[in-house]
Amino acid sequence: MGMSTPIRNVVFDIGWVFVHLNYRPFLEFLSAHEVQTPELHSVLTRVALWEHECGRLCGAELLERFASLARRPMDLAQAHASWVSMFEYQPAMVELAHQLSQRCRVYLLSNIGDLHWAHLAREYGLHRIGHGALPSFLAGVMKPDEGIYAEAERRFALEPAATVFIDDRAENVLAARRRGWQGIEHSGHTSTVGALRALGVAC
Repeated sequence: MGMSTPIRNVVFDIGWVFVHLNYRPFLEFLSAHEVQTPELHSVLTRVALWEHECGRLCGAELLERFASLARRPMDLAQAHASWVSMFEYQPAMVELAHQLSQRCRVYLLSNIGDLHWAHLAREYGLHRIGHGALPSFLAGVMKPDEGIYAEAERRFALEPAATVFIDDRAENVLAARRRGWQGIEHSGHTSTVGALRALGVAC
């Protein structure tokens, strides 16, 4: 039996990996402005968040869409502040990524729009992790679409068999595996470290 290809590239998702998301304050902000049915999935569907995260709708336009749902006038600066304040930093995972970047190539691959990306870069320096990042708003396509993985391979010269992808969503991990990548479904620091070690990645 031939030897498996050593892992040389570790690709991380951002949401629920480096940061957890607490939407409650934003939903309370929407309720205070009398947005009808301020349930998360419904609101994000009504503003077509996917268009924003694919780069077809800039951040200013997204905020205007939120405001258009409100019965009370919504200050766009306040809407922006509320929209970007939902993150809970996960220092152990960020430190793991920095440690790994000393031994292998580390990249970020995330479904994210320009407002959240700019905030996470400014507040937490996530753009400095590893050796490159491909946010979906720049890729023009979102996970689990095959195109975003193909673009990551092209942009970062990834050999699929030598690459592992870490994401909290099973469908995104499966999509990476269909490209020939290894995959880890992230549920916490300890389990992800164990899964990496099982793949021969020192951490």
